[in-house]
Amino acid sequence: MTDDLNLSALVRNIPDFPIPGVQFKDITTLLSNGPALRSVIDALADRYEGRGIDAVVGVESRGFIFSAPLAYRLGVGLVPVRKAGKLPAATYHIEYDLEYGSNKLEIHQDAFTPGARVVIVDDLLATGGTIGAACKLVEMAGATVAEVAFLIELSFLNGRDQLADYSIFSLIEY
Repeated sequence: MTDDLNLSALVRNIPDFPIPGVQFKDITTLLSNGPALRSVIDALADRYEGRGIDAVVGVESRGFIFSAPLAYRLGVGLVPVRKAGKLPAATYHIEYDLEYGSNKLEIHQDAFTPGARVVIVDDLLATGGTIGAACKLVEMAGATVAEVAFLIELSFLNGRDQLADYSIFSLIEY
């Protein structure tokens, strides 16, 4: 489990990326460490096993890294939330604000059975814009957000404020 590893020590800071003044949290150093990656997936699976989760939602793109093995471990399906124009069937879409501009996300309209309970997974909670949009998409598609989960939470950016209606879990907090 994560108690055996200092996951935070495996995340590299990249100063002034993608813009001056930002300290980018590079997770590739954690991902390349097999025991650490296993620890992250095990911690997430331990949290959600037996909680009646019907599907795992992964947010493009780094959320896919954690959502796919989590869905596998839970024995449930994986539903992607993608950038606009990437999904082939009918979609719901939403436009939202980012720290550095705006973006659009989509989800298939037939992604869930009505009332499905899902956990939404992404790598990082910053201001909450992306994950807030993902939550709205999941609800538009007829599912219920049981929880949103992150590898990293940047608490000083107050992303939880935008997600006040949802339960939030993060493994690392800065």
